[in-house]
Amino acid sequence: MKKRSDSLLHSSFLFKEDRGNMLRYFIQVVENLLTTGIVVALLWAALDKEEGDGRKTQALWGCAAGMGAALILAILRRTTALINRGFFNLWILSCAVVCAVFYILFLWGVLQRSLGNISFLKKHPSLAEALPGYLKALFLGALLFYALPTIFLYPTEFALPGESIFSTDSLFKLIGFTGGLLVVILSALALYKAAKGVSPGVLKILLTIVLIINICNQLVVIVQFLLARRILPMIRWVFRLIVAAVNNNIVFLYTLMGIGFLFPLLLFIAGLRSPAVGKNPAENRKIRAGLRTNRRWCVVVTAGFVVSVLSLTVIKDYTKREVVLSPAEPMTIAGEEIIIPITQVEDGHLHRFMYTASDNTEVRFIVIKKNAVAYGVGLDACDICGPTGYYERKNEVICRLCDVVMNISTIGFKGGCNPVPLAYSLRSGSMVIETINLENEKTRFH
Repeated sequence: MKKRSDSLLHSSFLFKEDRGNMLRYFIQVVENLLTTGIVVALLWAALDKEEGDGRKTQALWGCAAGMGAALILAILRRTTALINRGFFNLWILSCAVVCAVFYILFLWGVLQRSLGNISFLKKHPSLAEALPGYLKALFLGALLFYALPTIFLYPTEFALPGESIFSTDSLFKLIGFTGGLLVVILSALALYKAAKGVSPGVLKILLTIVLIINICNQLVVIVQFLLARRILPMIRWVFRLIVAAVNNNIVFLYTLMGIGFLFPLLLFIAGLRSPAVGKNPAENRKIRAGLRTNRRWCVVVTAGFVVSVLSLTVIKDYTKREVVLSPAEPMTIAGEEIIIPITQVEDGHLHRFMYTASDNTEVRFIVIKKNAVAYGVGLDACDICGPTGYYERKNEVICRLCDVVMNISTIGFKGGCNPVPLAYSLRSGSMVIETINLENEKTRFH
């Protein structure tokens, strides 16, 4: 009877974990892709209103090139160690920001006037006419090139080494991944349909606001990378501003969804005010059918955004509330040194320790064996997410705040969401850490 009870408890635990993985992938897809979906939908609605089929063809080629480049980058990231994700994102986002700025100038007629003053383009009017289309194509390609590699890589994580891809865990992950894609695609499609129904002037204003907000979001990522690599000098107020923006990054997406919701709202109000009266019964039926279609797209946009907000708030909190940091393990403090036996941390798993500083601040640090000769040692905190801590899930080290999976081989090095490195030495079968190094970092845990 006891064996049966243990089996039921184990099955219940596995089902709960599988369900958590399903929700986690659903949230990640929505969080990583919805911003791009909103921007692309509105850009395409603007193309429908302002350009001919030739410019649409250029935009389609730009999207195809962005998707193809994203797939190649995902394959290279998966199969080689040649790709530095941070540097790639830096250049892709820089290109997207420049293109967005030029697109806004084009949208308001500034770019056309500037191009008209260039003598070379005066001699080649066809090139001047084609340049805005190429600019939009490059912009769309850069957006997809940045957003899609991570999405393409998610399916490669469904089955861990040694596990079958046909397991229940993989199936739940696939369901969450597919559900997230459907929500984003349907929301973007419905937003595109709704945006086509508003006036060109309203679309131009709201699209400009969306692009400016997206540029700010992209600049935060760029500056974060430059600060982490010490390419930009560490100015305190800039650092604090970037940390606040990164920790509240989801606000950018909420703002974009709020602006996106204005399109179905305006379309719905316009439908209520428009008389469904035509010149004959056939035209009346056509008008009523168009109004019904518009209302349906309004409902789809609203439903998609509601599901997205719930997944990024209620559901995300539900998946994270079960993550509890493991307790601190025992260690020896001898004078100004912390001594940890190597046998205690050589199993390849995450080990957490805690040192009480001179002002009674509890300073946590972690240790994990990376390979036969090296250990990853760092604070249980990072420059971006603060002292929220890291935990281990299926042999992966994960940031508790942003749910980013750490590359274990890089723990002990600066950059990104990695733990703040902590110096150590090996002596007589023990790991030795100077307490002064922990004292110097205690303010991170205040």
